[in-house]
Amino acid sequence: MNSVSPSSIQYVQSQEDLRPSGSKRQFPSDHKNGWDSHCNLTEKPQHTEPDEVDKIKAKLMTAWNNVKYGWVVKGRTNFSKTSPIFLLGRCYCFESEAADSPSDSDTSYETGNNQNSPPTSVELFRKDFASRIWLTYRREFPQLEGSVWTTDCGWGCMLRSGQMLLAQGLLVHLLSRNWTWPDVLLSFESEAESRSPSKSNTSNWPMFSEVLGSQLDRSRSCRDTQRVAVKQRPARAQRQTKTDQYIIDKEDLEHRKIISWFGDYPKAPFGVHQLVDHGKRSGKKAGDWYGPSIVAHIIKRAVERAEDSESLNIAVYVAQDCTVYKGDVVNLCETHLKGEKVPGLDWKSVIILVPVRLGGENLNPVYMQCVKEILKLECCIGIIGGKPKHSLYFIGFQDDFLLYLDPHYCQPVVDVTKHDFELESFHCVSPRKLSFSKMDPSCTIGFYAKTKEDFENLCKTVTMVLGSSSLKEKYPIFTFARGCAQDYGLDELCTLKPDKTVLISKPGRPGKSRQNSTDEFVFL
Repeated sequence: MNSVSPSSIQYVQSQEDLRPSGSKRQFPSDHKNGWDSHCNLTEKPQHTEPDEVDKIKAKLMTAWNNVKYGWVVKGRTNFSKTSPIFLLGRCYCFESEAADSPSDSDTSYETGNNQNSPPTSVELFRKDFASRIWLTYRREFPQLEGSVWTTDCGWGCMLRSGQMLLAQGLLVHLLSRNWTWPDVLLSFESEAESRSPSKSNTSNWPMFSEVLGSQLDRSRSCRDTQRVAVKQRPARAQRQTKTDQYIIDKEDLEHRKIISWFGDYPKAPFGVHQLVDHGKRSGKKAGDWYGPSIVAHIIKRAVERAEDSESLNIAVYVAQDCTVYKGDVVNLCETHLKGEKVPGLDWKSVIILVPVRLGGENLNPVYMQCVKEILKLECCIGIIGGKPKHSLYFIGFQDDFLLYLDPHYCQPVVDVTKHDFELESFHCVSPRKLSFSKMDPSCTIGFYAKTKEDFENLCKTVTMVLGSSSLKEKYPIFTFARGCAQDYGLDELCTLKPDKTVLISKPGRPGKSRQNSTDEFVFL
């Protein structure tokens, strides 16, 4: 079998549902006071302290989940050479390179061996994948207000998946879809040096067998070597290098700024502390399970309540009843200065989130092709989904397998208020796959449009995809409608909570009760 095997981290694939019994948010900009000052909660009112039983339960659950999700073991993910891989609108084909490469034992897809040769599709794919921001469980962060939790292990995976989707939208918004992290391949190169030649038809990527800390040490060593090499170059080459370095440094600042907004401390605008706080409006608290639809609304609130959201110039729209109302999006994104529109300054970029359900208890296969077509679009920023009670962030696919980033890995908290905090634990070099048949039908699809023209093109392109892929379906996954929700008399209806949710079980299993992820949807 022709395949390409990347280095990978084997995460635990099951998760239990743990249920132990505002003002604007400021973006972090001043790091002088350090971690302690950012964790000061004195301005917020005190909530009732949890009782001793809740404290003991939380401590036991925390200890268990730290062990359960804190290990990195050997694993391997195979990718076919003959099928293209799609990653957030980009296509990577390995077949032509496999045909052109020699079939002897020296065949490899290593990176950085020849700096004069153009990068291969494998290298481009690996660099693109590893440049996506990876947000996972963290432990030992400041206590969540009104609870005893100092970790989100075991219950915060959907919040982390939502963070990753929002982070991807901000990356595209501030750095463009073409941006990749310059240091991302250093880890690949250091792993490739210790690799033995392949002796089969299969070209393998190196395998992870160590904890993430060893990767950080190798990356630092590679960066130090590069700095020494720059100093030894001729003066003209050094000037060009300085110009390039200025651009890289500027992008690095934006990169760090975006990650710092997702820091695990109370004042980070998109950190778990703020997301849990926003979730209280939906009746959720720390330790509860969050569904993809609720997380979509939490993300919207977090962006709206961020103090610097105006300067960020981005809005979040959440679709109602699987319908994107164009008039509502336009009203949300059009901005006015002193009552008048200003050319070039009268439109906010927008992240559109569409909560959908692609079947009953399991994914309906007729929707598979439409999901693939959506992930092929450049405007798509991923899907918050996963397996039942096990959230994942889907960013691409190959054949009938989804490509994802997994938040189920517990790492120590990183103090992002420091100027030079380590970035490596926020990027994953290990692609993982999940069969479409195992995908939970409840998910939220994300799109991004920078300008009004981009939004109009997004509507046309996505409508075309939904129309062409619905030949075998009675109804498309979602639709675009002109005007506003209130024009259809649905604005108030969509905000009401149903009294009952009626679930129709499969025949042949009378009396069998099964808990699933249909809590947020009503079947009509």
